[in-house]
Parts: sequence; C-alpha cells; structure tokens
Amino acid sequence: MADQPVFVVGAGLEALEATAFATEEEFQELLARHPRVLDFGTLSDGQPLRLVLVAREMGVPTSADSGSVYRLDHLFVDADGVPTLVEVKRATDTRLRREVVGQMLDYAANAARYWPAALLQHSFEETCRTDGRSVEQAYGELLGERSSDDFWATVEERLAAGQMRLLFVADRIPLELRAIVEFLNRQMRQTDVYAVELTQYRGDGELKVLVPRVYGEVATAAKTPSGHGGTQRTTRPELQAALDTRCTPEVRRVATALLEHAESRGKLVGGTGRFPSMNVHYRMAGGGWVPIGTLSLYEDPAREEFAFSLGSIVTRFGFDATAAFADALPSAGGLDERLHQLRNTNFNGWPSVSLAALAAESGAVTAILTAIDQLLATHEPRP
Repeated sequence: MADQPVFVVGAGLEALEATAFATEEEFQELLARHPRVLDFGTLSDGQPLRLVLVAREMGVPTSADSGSVYRLDHLFVDADGVPTLVEVKRATDTRLRREVVGQMLDYAANAARYWPAALLQHSFEETCRTDGRSVEQAYGELLGERSSDDFWATVEERLAAGQMRLLFVADRIPLELRAIVEFLNRQMRQTDVYAVELTQYRGDGELKVLVPRVYGEVATAAKTPSGHGGTQRTTRPELQAALDTRCTPEVRRVATALLEHAESRGKLVGGTGRFPSMNVHYRMAGGGWVPIGTLSLYEDPAREEFAFSLGSIVTRFGFDATAAFADALPSAGGLDERLHQLRNTNFNGWPSVSLAALAAESGAVTAILTAIDQLLATHEPRP
C-alpha cells in the first residue's frame, strides 16, 4: 500500500506526499547536517543521545600498511565515546538486501583494528574546520570534564572491544534486511545493530518532513547489558590481580617495569574493554598528555602484550621524531618488522609485542623505557 500523506495544519491544510531522495548524495548530506534524526536511545547518565559527526567517507584500511581500501558513509560518536558506523542506501539500490550487510561487517571489523585514537581525533577536528564548526564548541558537547586525549582513547578502546553501533539507513527498509538486523542484534553482545527507515515528505513549498522508523530495538532490549552504556575502567589493583593469577614471574616483571615507569613520569588510564588493560600517558614538554601505548591481557586467546600508539605519537611529534622513536625500540617478537612496514603509512597503526617476547630478549624493556624518555626529552611537540 502506498504511503499516506502527512498533513500540516496552519492557515489551511497542506498535504505532504512521501518523496524519494533524488540522489544518495542528497541523502548522505542530510544525515551529515542533521544527525538528530538518528538520535534514539540515551547515554549512560540517562541524558538523550546526541550523535556528533566525526567524518564523512571515513577511510577504512584492511591492514596496517594498506591505506584506505573502503569508505564508510558516516562515522558519528556520542558523549559516552561509543562510535556509530552508518551506511546509507536508497531503496532503489539492490545492494540494500544483503550485500550492504557484509560490507558493514567488513568496515566494523577493520575499523576496530586500524582506527587509532589519533586518526579519529584528526578526522573529527578536520571535519569541524571543513564544515565551519567551532572545534571548541563541538568538544563541549562531548568531553565534560575529560581531556580530548582521554575521550578519543575511550573511543578507540570501545572499537577494539566491539562496543559500537551499526546503522543501516534507507528510505525503505526491506523485510530481508529487517530480519538480518534482528538476528545480528540477538547474536552480537557488544555491538548494537539497527536499521533506520527515513521517509521524506514534501509539499509544494519548501517544507520538508522527515519521519524515522527504527528496527532492531526489540532485540537490543532483550540483550544482556553490553557494557557500552557506561565507562567501567580497569583499575590498577584489578590489573595486578590478573597479572598475579595468570602470568609468569618474568612477564610480571616486564609489566611492572612498564607500568611503574608511566606512573613515575606520567599517568595510567584504565581501559574499558572486556579484558584487563591499562593505557600509559606521558606529559609533553609543551603541556598536555600523549598516550604512548596500552598494556593488555587478552582472554581469548590468552595473551599479554604492549601496543604502541604510533598514530598519537606522530600526530603530536611529527614523522621524524616518531621514526627516531621507532628506531630505538627493540626487535623482540618481530616488532622491528612491523615498525618498518608502518613507515609507509605515516606510522598509522598500533604495532604490538608480547610481554613474553620482551622478557626473553635481554635489555628489551630498558630499550623501550629509554626510547620514551628520549622522545619526551629531545623533541618539542608540534603546535
């Protein structure tokens, strides 16, 4: 049955008829300018959800050295640091049935691995400047009492843990897609999946009415809590308890050296993933903080590693300083090979090394700590 018109009562009665979007570009531009049409649900403190645009056509790599292979239509984020990935299709696009689902899952899987905090922050601030928005005002909607570094580190951690929203947006959602969305939402504990049908009504004048209808909320409500409604950070005692119960004395010594060095010269920020983790931040000479890396104790499969936040380092100190830092790091566990590959992508990545490999190579931990000290002491941060 055809859509019934929407009636606007003013001086008279005006009927607005359902009207298809002329182009996908028009559809995408509307969402970028008016993300409130996608604001359903609440934040962890009970406040209404307010999505903020990070970027349009956000590049998605498929490896540490591939560059952007795909382009996500829109990336939004909310004040809880939960990223929202949006793909837009018109009903006339036959890919809306099944192909778009595989496409979105591909984007989400690779974004979780290859979108460091520094890249997300740069994309957001560049989008603000391009759109003529004040960066400070945009941050005012997101940060609260947090620093921008802490906020984007939280977004990155949520991505790594799979704590995100996936939104399929179209002017008509077919039954096949609704069924897939409901199924995925029931099966995926950390990730929420929705389909949003956005119908446009227009009359003879300039008046336009947008009516969103959301599919997938029933399956979301039936889930056990996924954890991305709040920010439950790993505490230092919790991380230590995990180290004591699952790690060898050699691995514990490596972890303790890395953590104590950060505590004495910077600060530790607990991770928000499903596994115990701790981010190490250091104060820069010109003020502010730089996240150097993350110590993580993964559960499935069980492994302990330290990952370097090279994207954050290169954003704050530049390529040459980051290259010198990378050259000073040890070769343990093939770390040198991964660092060499990342030179071709402006060090956009999170190269990691297992704590066991660091423990097995004499002087490896000392080399890391010395490299950090040299980076902070000999290079002024970029303006």
